[in-house]
Amino acid sequence: MIDSVFSGLQPASVWAHFATLCAEPRASKHEAGLRDRLLQWATGRGLNASVDAAGNLIIRKPATAGREQAPGVVLQAHLDMVCQKNGDSTHDFSRDPIVPEWRDGWLVCDQTTLGADNGIGVALILAVLEDETLEHGPLEALLTVDEEAGMGGARGVAPGILQGRLMLNLDTEEWGEFYLGCAGGLDVNVERSGVAEPVPAGHEVWRITLRGLRGGHSGVDIHEERGNAIKLLVRVLCELAGKFPFRLAELTGGTARNALPREAAAVIALPPGAAEQLAVTLADIEICLLAELRGIDEGLSLSVAAGEAEALLSPAEQRIWLDSLHAAPHGVRRMSRQLPGVVETSNNLGMVDLHPNGGTCNFMVRSLLDSGGLALADEICSLWALSASIVEKSGHYPGWAPNPGSPLLAVCQAVYRRDFGSESTVKVVHAGLECGIIGAKYPGMDTVSFGPTIRGAHAPGERVEVASVEKCWRLLTAILAALS
Repeated sequence: MIDSVFSGLQPASVWAHFATLCAEPRASKHEAGLRDRLLQWATGRGLNASVDAAGNLIIRKPATAGREQAPGVVLQAHLDMVCQKNGDSTHDFSRDPIVPEWRDGWLVCDQTTLGADNGIGVALILAVLEDETLEHGPLEALLTVDEEAGMGGARGVAPGILQGRLMLNLDTEEWGEFYLGCAGGLDVNVERSGVAEPVPAGHEVWRITLRGLRGGHSGVDIHEERGNAIKLLVRVLCELAGKFPFRLAELTGGTARNALPREAAAVIALPPGAAEQLAVTLADIEICLLAELRGIDEGLSLSVAAGEAEALLSPAEQRIWLDSLHAAPHGVRRMSRQLPGVVETSNNLGMVDLHPNGGTCNFMVRSLLDSGGLALADEICSLWALSASIVEKSGHYPGWAPNPGSPLLAVCQAVYRRDFGSESTVKVVHAGLECGIIGAKYPGMDTVSFGPTIRGAHAPGERVEVASVEKCWRLLTAILAALS
């Protein structure tokens, strides 16, 4: 099925490598099988390949004859993907292949993420390593692990292991744009323990589910004000609390820190006879929410069905969790004044997992300014400190500061202008890239990022424009030739 989808797509070598990535499970922290397969592939082709202490794969390809003195270029992408699926999907990311469909010029997966982020970048690099007809200087491929779950691979890159001082990162998602900077970020993790209480005699248990939101990338899509399933369901529960004496047994939502939550569910216990009024109230709330999200997230739905619960949160814990989650920030905090149209600071309430004995939630904070990101993270910590919750800031990574005078950028723009007959655009992205982390270990490294057009990254329905992949291949190979 996978092979038939890619049949006839050009460039064939790029799509063949992407088919391999679709066939191999590659969730963050579980890339070893794919990495070892690529290591064997590289050594089988006579390339110098190794795995560093962090688990990253590094492959070196000598320069084309006569171009040995050209500057070395590092080609960089990450092996892992965000694994998101719709609630009714039976897909198992630990074993099942990704099977995309070709639709109107796009490759798309409706029920799961596609992994074009950053599988297309990896496939482009592998195709370069394989092609003996290209002209280029010395090349190094740096294929990192654990990017989506905290930039672990980039953090583990050792100073001195890379020889090139030019780097092309292939992890951005809009054809025709070159990226010169990105936000940094960190996580705020909250934890509370509780003492479970029994379900009162005669109470009925119900499960409320909020689903149908678009979700998306918490850096790329945060400014669109899409619905956050966790925040919306907490709002629903707070509204219900004024009408029903319910007790909370469970609250879950989101499955990735860097993805906008699309679904959330709560299990509650109610005195008998309240079910009919509960359904009516939820229907009214759904109408209200749909009106607020018109033109943004019109697929939202609220449903209620019989549920199961063996225990409940204490009333005090229920109040702390719902009030704190309701008050917690989510979304854009500040737009950049220096870069019009670019988000400066934001945060995503990405996951919550709450049960009678305790629970956790995660906030991912991003900012172009380290001070702005840390200040917002401290606000979140202060909120939860009021209830004596355990709060930890972790995983801080630096942003990538733009260098408008980049010589590498000048070459990339000139090649684009020559080969595509138009001007490219230079951008800074609010999403996190590994460039800043790697660059901090290699002062003076000149870096530019580009990629094909990808839509819906980090959510089911992710798709990549096939024609833009072919254009990226032409651009990448032409830049390498120009640099040599």
